[in-house]
Amino acid sequence: MWFRRSGRSGAVRGLGVIAAVSTAVVASSATVSGASEDDAARQASAAVSEEYVVSFSGTAEAATAAIEAAGGTVESLTPEVGAALVTSTNGAFVDDVQAQDQIRGAARNHSVGTTRPGMPHRFAVERPSSGELADESRPGSAEHSPGTGPSAEPLADRQWNMAMIGATPDAAHRRATGTGVEVGIIDTGIDASHPDLAPNFDAERSRNFVTDIPEIDGPCEVASCVDPADVDDGGHGTHVAGIVAAADNGFGIAGVAPDATLVNVRAAQDSGYFFLYETVRALVYAGDARLDVVNMSFYTDPWLYNCGSRGEYLEGTVTDEELTQQRLIRELVLGAVAYAHSMGVTLVGSAGNQFENLAAPTRVDETSPNYPPESARPRTVARTCLNLPSEAPQVISVSAVGPSTTKADYSSYGFGDVEIAAPGGWFRDLVGTPAYQTPGNLVLSSYPLHVAIARELADPNGDPVDEFSVRYCDENGVCGFYTYLQGTSMASPHVAGVAALIIEAMGHPTGDGGRALDPAVVAAVLAGSAQDHPCPAGGVEDYTDEGRTPNYNAVCEGTTELNGLYGEGIVDAAAAVGGH
Repeated sequence: MWFRRSGRSGAVRGLGVIAAVSTAVVASSATVSGASEDDAARQASAAVSEEYVVSFSGTAEAATAAIEAAGGTVESLTPEVGAALVTSTNGAFVDDVQAQDQIRGAARNHSVGTTRPGMPHRFAVERPSSGELADESRPGSAEHSPGTGPSAEPLADRQWNMAMIGATPDAAHRRATGTGVEVGIIDTGIDASHPDLAPNFDAERSRNFVTDIPEIDGPCEVASCVDPADVDDGGHGTHVAGIVAAADNGFGIAGVAPDATLVNVRAAQDSGYFFLYETVRALVYAGDARLDVVNMSFYTDPWLYNCGSRGEYLEGTVTDEELTQQRLIRELVLGAVAYAHSMGVTLVGSAGNQFENLAAPTRVDETSPNYPPESARPRTVARTCLNLPSEAPQVISVSAVGPSTTKADYSSYGFGDVEIAAPGGWFRDLVGTPAYQTPGNLVLSSYPLHVAIARELADPNGDPVDEFSVRYCDENGVCGFYTYLQGTSMASPHVAGVAALIIEAMGHPTGDGGRALDPAVVAAVLAGSAQDHPCPAGGVEDYTDEGRTPNYNAVCEGTTELNGLYGEGIVDAAAAVGGH
């Protein structure tokens, strides 16, 4: 969260800086159901190379020696936050390395060979279900489609989201377009060949910190299984990138900040998993590269909420190894976020699609751990178990609204947890009108053509199979693929884009053609310029008319100026830079 999070508990605030963490991340000695499973897992993993994340204090040299003494091999070091990526065939590596001096903790990063190809895609919730799509089967195309308004892009008439926040040529873009501002996209990658992204893509500064895992990602596209930093075989990152900074180039769509520079900081597998070390490494790189803004439309796998103690489990079971892993995620992600923020990065994150009241005393989680697949067990945990990185103190957490400006039914919320709202799309919005359950209620953005074909959003010729996607071609035969999605993953990049506009309009020159602005100032401008949105009459947003069950209903705490559904209000690009 951001500058306003003064009411958060001291325990959470204290974890914001890695140097302040003094409690060792070690397994509890308490006996729980499943403890014997830990022993069996250690025996079974003997002689099989596993990947671990190790947290250390002191020097990298001393940590390397300790890791090697425990039978590990250091594959990568991130000394800025005291983290190492390690492989080992020692089935007792975690216990052995934690017995070494200057080692704070260790846990598996992920396990290889425990799943199967063809697993459900992580972001499937962002596309309406097959049942909801049954009546929408007509193909979509937009060759030479006219836009609306002065200097509008050809598909601008489909971008209700940009009109809502004033990110248009006749509003915010009269004052700022993101020139000189670098926005990092921590996601599945960016398809730099997309005609709407290529003009703004910085190949030199982009990085990929992920090695594909064939068991979950499918066959590797390159021999090393490390993709170039200009591709996206997942699709999610390209969609997010287009919302932030699709170019104003007379082609397709325009993003919130159409002249901002896009930097791919890939941390996700093709399958959508964001594992711990890759996430930490991406955040640290964002700080070292002095990126201006970073968008984070994800949570760190495999835990939706990360607890620090066994006492935070109110229902459900947890093994010693699982609790150690959650503690390690808390320590390292909070530390990496704090590091990036200290280097001048404005950090924006999605609140989540679990329609959870994050301000409630407890949180119900039926999805964790989500890796290996089919290993989830229902649990109820305390509010102090954190969704990371979005609940880190320095992250601006964003909820989602639909075209009506009402909070989308899927969006998580919570007074003091969500800071601002933005368009995320909502298929069920505008109930009672012809627009109900139509593609136009979602957010249209760029998408890799080869992924669209693989996911059957397009036929083998690249033509959309239904109205939920669009293929735009110009008079020269250059084509780009776009698709409609919904989610807080789509809301967050709207705020990241407005942050880029603010930095251009109010930042100071860096001497190399760039601009810079203190993240606290950016957050204050976002909050002060957001359009207030009141709670609904009666204090409860009821979604039963939209066909949802009562558990989707959202209690709205707070005032018109600040409440749990919309935070400070709906982000307003034009107001933020004086473009009205």
